Amino acid sequence: MDSEYDNRIAVVTGASSGIGLAVVQQLLTQGASVVAMARGRGGLTELKDIHGDRLHLFKGDVTSMADLEGLARYSSELGPVDFLVPNAGVAILENSLDSTGFARNWEVNGAGALNTLSVLRSQLATSASVVFIGTFLSALAFPGLAGYIASKAALTAHARTLAVELASAGIRVNVVSPGPTATPIWRTLGLDNAQLSAVAEAVNERLIGGEFLQPEAVADVILLLLSNRSRGIYGQDIVVDGGYTLR
Repeated sequence: MDSEYDNRIAVVTGASSGIGLAVVQQLLTQGASVVAMARGRGGLTELKDIHGDRLHLFKGDVTSMADLEGLARYSSELGPVDFLVPNAGVAILENSLDSTGFARNWEVNGAGALNTLSVLRSQLATSASVVFIGTFLSALAFPGLAGYIASKAALTAHARTLAVELASAGIRVNVVSPGPTATPIWRTLGLDNAQLSAVAEAVNERLIGGEFLQPEAVADVILLLLSNRSRGIYGQDIVVDGGYTLR
């Protein structure tokens, strides 16, 4: 196998399903070794069977500093980290004035992602690439998701400054903001099947392709930003939304 991912080390959080799982799968297919952090195995079990010792599973929660420090110790045994994707996230649907909801969104989506980078900073290789996960909703409004949107928007703003601060060390930082994507997170919003169907129908009407993106479409862009093919891109928020924001 001959690719720029071959024999590189990647760390991906929130790796057991959705976009995180798709990123892990594509990195493994391209020849990288991946440390996949998640609270459960999910779809990682099948990948482990296929890719063997190039996939390293680490059970943990990004809201726990003890778990993140354990992740750092675990990944240090493999060598410098070339690619980092702090993907773990939650979306809490509730009254937009509920500060408790915002706190939980930030704990995972914001602080969890930033703390992941913080604990792994000393292990990042020269010319390493970091891709955070934002949301296409940062420039829009979606009732009930103010806390989620705010946490992702704050993370994106933080990433721009990190891109400047880490550039002198040869580390690139960018953001990919997915649009409506077929991932399990929609099932965690507390909506019943009828409500989910209504939301999906309304969303699909605005998508150029007429249907939710598959996680692999987002993972394609993440891998591009991880690679040297995007070596001139710093601190950008790349929106992958199937045309939703054009309508």
